[in-house]
Amino acid sequence: MTTSSKPATDNDLPEQAQNPVKDPEDWTTGGEPMTGPQASYLSTLLQQAGRPESDLDPNLTKAQASEMIDELQKQTGRGTEERRKEQGGKRKEA
Repeated sequence: MTTSSKPATDNDLPEQAQNPVKDPEDWTTGGEPMTGPQASYLSTLLQQAGRPESDLDPNLTKAQASEMIDELQKQTGRGTEERRKEQGGKRKEA
């Protein structure tokens, strides 16, 4: 078996791997209950946004939780490129 020393490019990957970002509504597991890490991160984001933790519906699906995370990240600036630049380009350790 021989291996190539040439680095892989996006063109070498299957189409799905070239653009791994999918709309949460298109996720095959999007209808499953949100994960523990999603719930924990949502709780943190709600606190940072000054919203009550009661805004977190424990029955959210993975897709709904992802959309809520995106919304709260926009409100708080957390997880955005601009916020990372303000922190010197590094992600802040939790």
